[in-house]
Amino acid sequence: MRYNQLGRTGLFVSELCLGTMTFGGGEGIWRQIGDLQQADAERLVGRALDAGINFIDTADVYAQGLSEQITGLALRNLKVPRDQVVVATKVFGATTESANTRGASRYHIMDGIKASLKRLQLDHIDLYQIHGFDPATPIEETVRALDTLVQHGHVRYVGVSNWAAWQIVKALGIAERQGLARFETLQAYYTLAGRDLERELVPMLHSEGLGLMVWSPLAGGLLSGKYGREQQGESGSRRNTFDFPPVNRERAYDCIDTMRGIAEAKGVSVAQIALAWLLHQRAVTTVIVGAKKVEQLDDNIAATKVELSADELAKLDAVSALPSEYPGWMLERQCEPRRNQLEQSRRGLVK
Repeated sequence: MRYNQLGRTGLFVSELCLGTMTFGGGEGIWRQIGDLQQADAERLVGRALDAGINFIDTADVYAQGLSEQITGLALRNLKVPRDQVVVATKVFGATTESANTRGASRYHIMDGIKASLKRLQLDHIDLYQIHGFDPATPIEETVRALDTLVQHGHVRYVGVSNWAAWQIVKALGIAERQGLARFETLQAYYTLAGRDLERELVPMLHSEGLGLMVWSPLAGGLLSGKYGREQQGESGSRRNTFDFPPVNRERAYDCIDTMRGIAEAKGVSVAQIALAWLLHQRAVTTVIVGAKKVEQLDDNIAATKVELSADELAKLDAVSALPSEYPGWMLERQCEPRRNQLEQSRRGLVK
């Protein structure tokens, strides 16, 4: 297990992060995603920690708070030393029917952290993330509220999930100008079947030094190896009951065909190839993996040992490449001479 620097902080996290969306069940989509109760959840947490995973991600809305509760109790029952685990959670979604128990307002954030700390049985959160963009709240209000949590010691670092590049950069500008805690991470969807964030978000991450936490790295199970043009997974499986995140199926099946060939040649699962591809991407800090069974988690963990050759990466890149869009194709065309000049200069070829 490798450990990567989280954004521009001095914190290091494992290349795989245990996601807890399958903990708790409850009603609606949460039961469809997973309904692991305490004992089964503890087996997963224990296995992840034994494998070297030191990073756990949850959210206040997962299973209406049950995920945080189960996660906190698991850490306590397993007697995990606090300095041996990095705990991340999120705030944004509705936690009750009240008009103000949702969004990224100071009101909701200040109440949200207290509730999460109580459910997790912790005295601080290592990474506190805004789970979505709130058009009703000024970005400055959100950034200031998060800074208050850092100053009070309730939170060590702050991050964001599912924001556009311009929104994140605006927040970073506000934080820098006013000396406030800045976003250190982005949690975003990224797979071979969905490389959209490479257009704007990945360049922004490199430019501003944010770490990338990948959610749904198997595209909601679509890249698990159970799906293809001729197979649609087991009855009641995640993708068949909750078809999310949205993907171009034909393009995804092309990716799966290529992945399957590489997986068979290496004697590993298709899922391991999907995860290994992400672990080979320079922008990725950690990949969030969730599971319902220890065997699934073990298969995901094994992906850290899969090495992809330059030829294999090129095949995967070609089959999953994004269609060209403006202004990307114009930037590529206009920037190429200067980019080449810069690369030559770095190699000492320009006199």
